Amino acid sequence: MAEAHVENLNNLAGWVKEMEIVILGASPDEVTCEWEVGEKHRQPYGIVHGGVHCGVIETLASLGAALVAQPRGQRVVGLENSTTFIRAVRSGKLRGVARPVTRGRTSQVWEAWIRDDKDQLVAQGRVRLLCLDANKTLG
Repeated sequence: MAEAHVENLNNLAGWVKEMEIVILGASPDEVTCEWEVGEKHRQPYGIVHGGVHCGVIETLASLGAALVAQPRGQRVVGLENSTTFIRAVRSGKLRGVARPVTRGRTSQVWEAWIRDDKDQLVAQGRVRLLCLDANKTLG
C-alpha cells in the first residue's frame, strides 16, 4: 500500500485514531503499527488493557486481509480473535506486526505480534476472517 494510503488510514475516525495508534505500513504481506502507551490504554492496575492488545491485533489482521480481498471484489469481517497476553506493560512504545497464515478465497487467517521497545514479546494473536462479496449486506 502506498504511503498516501497509509496516511489515509491514519486519518480515519474511529477506534484506531482514538487509541492514537499509528499505522506504519500496510500491504497484503504485512501490516505494522506503533503507539505510545498512555492513560487511555491502561486498566485499573496500571497495565495495558488486554482489550487494547486484542483490538490492535484484529485491526492489523483486518487491514491486511482487506488488502487481499478488495481487488477480488470482497470485504472481510472478523470471525475469531484469539489473543494471548505474554508480558504486562505500563509505559513505553509498543509495535505491532501482522502477517498472513493463509489468504483463501472465502477465509483468511492472520497472525500478529506486539512487542515493546526492548523487542520483548508482549502479546500475540491469531485472527480468522470471512471474505464476503463487497455488495452483500452485512447483518
